[in-house]
Amino acid sequence: MGVLITVLAVCAVAGLILLALSVRNVQQYEKGVVFRFGRLLPDIRGPGLRVIRPIGDRMRKVSVQTEVLGIPPQGSITADNVTLTVDAVVYFKVIDPVKALVNVRNYPAAVSQIAQTSLRSVIGRADLDTLLSDRDHINAELKKVMDAPTEEPWGLRIERVEIKDIALPESMMRSMSKQAEAERERRARVIAADGEFQASQRLTDAAATMADTPGALQLRLLQTVVDVSAEKNSTLVMPFPVEMLRFFERQSGETDGEPAGRRVHRTPRRAALSTSAVFPEPTTPAPALTPSVSPPEERADSRAEVARERRDNWPTRRDAEESLSG
Repeated sequence: MGVLITVLAVCAVAGLILLALSVRNVQQYEKGVVFRFGRLLPDIRGPGLRVIRPIGDRMRKVSVQTEVLGIPPQGSITADNVTLTVDAVVYFKVIDPVKALVNVRNYPAAVSQIAQTSLRSVIGRADLDTLLSDRDHINAELKKVMDAPTEEPWGLRIERVEIKDIALPESMMRSMSKQAEAERERRARVIAADGEFQASQRLTDAAATMADTPGALQLRLLQTVVDVSAEKNSTLVMPFPVEMLRFFERQSGETDGEPAGRRVHRTPRRAALSTSAVFPEPTTPAPALTPSVSPPEERADSRAEVARERRDNWPTRRDAEESLSG
């Protein structure tokens, strides 16, 4: 009896061990692929408790979640011969667990290598301006290049590829900043010139309107006076029309009995006469000084007398005015 109980206990323990070896737990985000003596079984085990043979069967679990793989910085040369460093990130997932296990070994490392080579090739075909301004196009091209060798043969789907950072040399960054500054200055000058042009057109239209309507100029004059007087200053500036000055000039010419044009033509002649009359050439020549030996006091007295005679013979302003009136 004791031997029978021992045998039953041993069988029960062996059954529990075999049952523990036969049961596998598959998570919701996983797929189970079973190999029996190294041969692939066609059935893929879904999530839950799954039973396999304890001897000869081996289950591999494959995650079907989206995985994120960072691409290390890659140095490359663009199509316009600019050296830069680019790093990116790849989002992919397994859509066929059998191909991911059978056709490729360590598929995350394979995807990383494919991403690095594809990144360098795509950057080599694009220029710097496209790489900086149109990243969506570069990302789409990267995804297209990586989909070809991974989706069909490896059972992987590249969901998204994004360029994280682009490191440019310092010299290139300085050149780009100078170019951007020059472009902003050019735009500012163009905008200022366009504003001046529009303002000149508006002023021309306003001048034409005021010329057609004389009352508009008077209203504008009154508005200017109101604006100046609103600042509480003690000085009031009133514009004086040029036509009024011309009217007074004509009236003064008619009062003198001579037309304005004639007076204008005679003005230079009178000025010339007055200049020659006021400052004529001396009529009395200065007496010649004969060299003689005399004391310094006598020479000084003779020089004073000569200067006095010249001053007396020089015509005065009254003489010039009498000559003009005569």
